[in-house]
Amino acid sequence: MAQPKYITDVSKLTQIPKPERDALKRVTEKYAFRANDYYLGLIDWSNPDDPIRKLVIPNKGELKEYGRWDASAEKTNYVVPGCQHKYTTTAVLIVSEVCGAYCRYCFRKRLFRNDVNEAISNVEPGLEYIAAHPEINNVLLTGGDPLILSTKRLRNIIQRLRAIEHVQVIRIGSKLPVFNPMRIYEDQELLELIKEYSTPEKRIYIMAHINHPVELTEQAKQAFDALISAGAIVVNQTPILKGINDDPAVLGELLNKISWAGVTPYYFFVNRPVAGNSDFVLPLKKLYELVEQAKAMTSGLGKRVRLVMSHVSGKIEILAIEKGKAYLKYHQSRDNAYGKFVVLDCPDNAAWFDDLPGNEQYWDKPTDEDDPMSAAS
Repeated sequence: MAQPKYITDVSKLTQIPKPERDALKRVTEKYAFRANDYYLGLIDWSNPDDPIRKLVIPNKGELKEYGRWDASAEKTNYVVPGCQHKYTTTAVLIVSEVCGAYCRYCFRKRLFRNDVNEAISNVEPGLEYIAAHPEINNVLLTGGDPLILSTKRLRNIIQRLRAIEHVQVIRIGSKLPVFNPMRIYEDQELLELIKEYSTPEKRIYIMAHINHPVELTEQAKQAFDALISAGAIVVNQTPILKGINDDPAVLGELLNKISWAGVTPYYFFVNRPVAGNSDFVLPLKKLYELVEQAKAMTSGLGKRVRLVMSHVSGKIEILAIEKGKAYLKYHQSRDNAYGKFVVLDCPDNAAWFDDLPGNEQYWDKPTDEDDPMSAAS
């Protein structure tokens, strides 16, 4: 099985002028860089604003001291090493710290650091916890990127989960269908694994991370077709990112093209206020306007997407922002406040739930102990 060549040293990117490469080395001393020649081949190097370039090439803005390392306080959701249980029916297994691509906007950017270790090679504690909690009917495998793991390793994890009767759905969050699509369609063992364990009663879902239409190459479409043919359900989620996909025409094209490829539009995320990510942040008002303009360009299939914030207190859907007010609903809730309707003032510069006056009445803000690594560290 032919695989693309991975590059982890930014100085090897000769398409970038040497003075710029030298400056970016300082960024990669703090946050790792990783990409492959297939994905880098999608970049128009003559365009400094190329979206793929901005997605994976380090930038000096990452050194700004802004935000938290763990903006959604994931640390508070761990029930055993490597396993989170925030929402009643869903468990999260962190099975890999390595990604195919280290996307510069990543909300788990803390995993780019050498001094952070959340994934564990032994998933037994998580599997035992899930087996002991019958309310958990779906499990998300994430990281990092689970599809970086060997198929043998994936089979072991999925086989163990399928032995737990109450686990109906297994989700795999992955960038690889667009970052290294050959890993999907050239690996018959992987496709056989999905075919075996994604059944009409208990499906495997692939939670794809497609950020921009440029990523939808013929190879990527072949990967999606292979996954769908094997019985997986494929959905897409992406944050809306300043300078990358913050254009209604781009978002509308993305909604159309993934729908045509058989991929369900699932979430548009508000980018979390994570350390090193300030250059990608947009105001909530602007985000809402972009999404509504994009949805006007697509059919009902594309309009299935929801604009949400994955907040400490839950997954908060943005229903509307009109006349200085934000109209929100708890799509998921840490405290079982499902469906709770919230109306708050929305200043023009508000970019996160915490920026909305009066937000404090709806949640308990984590302490500094919940996010021990300061942005300045």
